[in-house]
Amino acid sequence: MTATAAPEPRTDAAPTPSPKPDRRGSARTVAWVPTAVIVLGALYCLIPLVWVVVAATKDGSELFSTNTFLPGTGLADNVAELTAYREGLYWRWMANSALYAGVGGLLSALVSGLAGFALAKYDFPGRAAMFNVLLAGVLVPPVMLALPQFLMFSEAGLGDTYLSVLLPSVVSPFGIYLARVYAAAAVPDSLLEAARTEGAGELRVFWSVTLPVMLPGLVTVFLFQFVAIWNNFLLPYILLSDDGKFPVTVGLYTLLNQGASQPALYTLVITGSLLSIIPLVALFLSLQRFWRIDLLSGAVKA
Repeated sequence: MTATAAPEPRTDAAPTPSPKPDRRGSARTVAWVPTAVIVLGALYCLIPLVWVVVAATKDGSELFSTNTFLPGTGLADNVAELTAYREGLYWRWMANSALYAGVGGLLSALVSGLAGFALAKYDFPGRAAMFNVLLAGVLVPPVMLALPQFLMFSEAGLGDTYLSVLLPSVVSPFGIYLARVYAAAAVPDSLLEAARTEGAGELRVFWSVTLPVMLPGLVTVFLFQFVAIWNNFLLPYILLSDDGKFPVTVGLYTLLNQGASQPALYTLVITGSLLSIIPLVALFLSLQRFWRIDLLSGAVKA
C-alpha cells in the first residue's frame, strides 16, 4: 500500500479583493449642495413678497412702528382707501394694465406662432438672414428702444394713446424664436402633408392642424409676454402723460413720489403692489394645465 502525497498549495490563486470605499455617503453630501442653493435662492425671492403681504395689512401708524414681519389689522381699510382714492383711479390703472398685457400678449402669441411656423416649416429666400436678424433682436435690451419708439409715435401722432403702448408689444423677437424652435420640434412634416393631401390650404393647415399642437408653446409665449407687458414701466412712463391711461406700474410710481409729502400714501402703494401681483399668480395657475409633455399623443397614428 503506497502513500499518496498531499497536494501542494496553489500559488496562482487570485488575491482577495479589498473592500471598496463607500461613496454613497459622499454622494449624498454633494447632492445637498444644489438643493441648499435653490432653497436660499427661493428665500431670497420670497422674503420681499412676504414683506409686501405683511406690510399691506398695516395701517399708517403700524407700518413704521411695529415689527417688520408681524401682521397688522388694517388690510380692509387700506383696500377701501385705495379704492376711494381719486374715485377709483387705481382700478382704472389695473384695467389699463389688463388691456395692455392681455391684448398685447394675445396678439404677440398669434404673431409669434405664425412667424415661428413659417420660419420652421417653409423654405423661402432670406430665411436664414431673417432668423439671424431675429436672434440679434433678442439680444437688444428693450430699454434701448424706448426713446426711438417715443420719437416715432410722436411723429405719427400716436403719442399719449393706448396704441403707443400696445403696438410695440405685439412683436416679440424672443416669442418668435421660441415659437420657431417649438414648431420645428413638435410639428411633424407628415402631419402637415396629411392635411395638405386632404385638400387643406395653408391657413387651414395652421389653424386646424398646427395651432392645436403648438398651443402649449404659444401659452408659454403668452405668459412671458403678459408678464413683461404687465411689469413694463419705462415705455408707458415715456409715452403717456394722461394718468387715466397709466398702467399700474406707472400709477404706483406716481403715488410713491407723492408719498414723500403725504406719508399716508405709502400704505396705498404697498396695498396696490400686493393687489397687482394677484392677476399674475392667477393667470399662471389657470394656464399651467396647457403645459403637457405628450403633445402629439393621438395626433399621428401608425
